[in-house]
Amino acid sequence: MPPAFRFPILVSASAVLVSLSVVYCAFPASFLQLERAFPPTHHVELSALRARDGVRHGRRVLQGGGGGVVDFPVVGSSDPYLVGLYFTKVKLGSPPTEFNVQIDTGSDILWVTCNSCNDCPQTSGLGIKLNFFDTTTSSTARMIGCSDPMCTSAIQTSSTQCSAENQCVYSFQYGDGSGTSGHYVTDALYFDMILGQSLIVNSSAPIVFGCSTYQSGDLTKTDKAVDGIFGFGQGEFSVISQLSSRAITPKVFSHCLKGDGNGGGILVLGEILEPSIVYSPLVPSQPHYNLDLQSIAVNGQILSIDPAVFSTSSNGGTIVDSGTTLAYLVEEAYNPFVSTVTNYVSQSVTPIISKGNQCYIVPTSISDIFPPVSLNFAGGASMVLKPEEYLMRQGLVGSAALWCIGFQKVQSGGITILGDLVLKDKIFVYDLAHQRIGWANYDCSMSVNVSVTTSKDEYINAGQMSSTSNSLREMLFKMLSAIFVALLLLHPMVAPIL
Repeated sequence: MPPAFRFPILVSASAVLVSLSVVYCAFPASFLQLERAFPPTHHVELSALRARDGVRHGRRVLQGGGGGVVDFPVVGSSDPYLVGLYFTKVKLGSPPTEFNVQIDTGSDILWVTCNSCNDCPQTSGLGIKLNFFDTTTSSTARMIGCSDPMCTSAIQTSSTQCSAENQCVYSFQYGDGSGTSGHYVTDALYFDMILGQSLIVNSSAPIVFGCSTYQSGDLTKTDKAVDGIFGFGQGEFSVISQLSSRAITPKVFSHCLKGDGNGGGILVLGEILEPSIVYSPLVPSQPHYNLDLQSIAVNGQILSIDPAVFSTSSNGGTIVDSGTTLAYLVEEAYNPFVSTVTNYVSQSVTPIISKGNQCYIVPTSISDIFPPVSLNFAGGASMVLKPEEYLMRQGLVGSAALWCIGFQKVQSGGITILGDLVLKDKIFVYDLAHQRIGWANYDCSMSVNVSVTTSKDEYINAGQMSSTSNSLREMLFKMLSAIFVALLLLHPMVAPIL
């Protein structure tokens, strides 16, 4: 298995909740709010976005290292002037402590900073208070020993070891020189279970996570410090895998990122339903969310690109990543794409090269001039991009707008990455149970429908409503057909992190 990229989404929680309709749900649901970490006045050049994405993509972990619907209302945006970074709050321990953690689809482990951490930030430029996990003050915390199945199972990598104190410890090193190490702990992760329209039952689930005792490199910088990372990958240590294995949540999650205005959206541990969703199979046996991109069309015309340039390998393929700001194309696809778009619009705009980027001086609306672009995937699923989903506005030239190609060139044999630029204003469903990803254009400020079709018996056997008596649980099953587990988060807007 190739090294894992770290593709974080910074998430926070201060927006109005996106409403959720349940078509059928045999299990609960919960939601987090996502908020961008840059204010609207913060202009960011393409070069800065490339550099930031490059650091994130460089943070590869160097080797070693069906239940309820969970709904996460989103705040934030992929607007390049705001930069779509997101974080969320989770509650851990007894009594619960809130932690601000990055959502990372490219890694598997949830870890937070321990109170005994060395060289860890004590303050954050995000305007948030940093918290530290203390196993001695949580009545439900338990250290993971070397003989624990979670430590001895086949899911561990060479980054997981046994310490002299008989603790299961980890050490993650990233390609940009940053890293973290610590030990594994199991403790309660808290949910508010929403039953019907008004009944809320407080509940929790035990989760194995990392307690970081050492951090280095970029992780030590106070200007963008948070409390940890929330791994959302496919591995068995990820939160979604831990919860779905016990039928607390389904083995599927979805997001819808609003691209205009102040952004917003929703992130759901569950399946968002939309009739227009098309699906493409995940490439099997990959640590990330790889799809088989087969061709690109501009205004309906397939470009002359050898499909082999998109083939999945240890350092190639196509990854869907909502933590990357821009989008990246291998040069064998990038060059004909840019050339075709430029030729198509050359009679209506003035093509120029600005700071190494292909840009256009546009006197009117881009939707009146630029063609639609289709990314065509295995299974017959196409992703149709509007001009604002492959172009980025970079200022003015006189009275005309300067728009630049948002796709960035990747060297031959590299990885094509579909980031927020193309993912915005779409529902995305990561159906891990059926190993596929689906998408559909959507207004992410609107309510969404979710559905889970897991059997009643599975839910009863899961016993996830630990705070509710057996008799009450039986009564609720008889009375309610839709159950939601919600992570209700409240958090103010945060300051810039760069």
